[in-house]
Amino acid sequence: MSEPTIFSRIVAGEIPATVVWQNERLIAFEDIAPQAPVHLLVIPKTQQYANVSELAVGDPALLAEMISVADQLAATHANGEYRLVFNSGASAGQTVFHVHAHVLCGGLTESALA
Repeated sequence: MSEPTIFSRIVAGEIPATVVWQNERLIAFEDIAPQAPVHLLVIPKTQQYANVSELAVGDPALLAEMISVADQLAATHANGEYRLVFNSGASAGQTVFHVHAHVLCGGLTESALA
């Protein structure tokens, strides 16, 4: 087993986070460096999948659930309109290799548009 990611440590309660939603398989929390007025992360509670492609192949139902949760969060925390971003690979901006979706609502900062 690889070292726990920062997200796995959040799931385990070792690192605090502002959790906005969770169930048995997923957790959503506020991003610590928001790029929009609402910037939430939706992650599986398992670190089995490093990126969205691995998740799509390994557990497509979990990927669908992540997208459904993102939609619900945007409806709850904003006007229901949102941008959903999965970074896949270091050169694409992924810094934590535990699949996660960024849910961005409202005005985006310049770096979020890159």
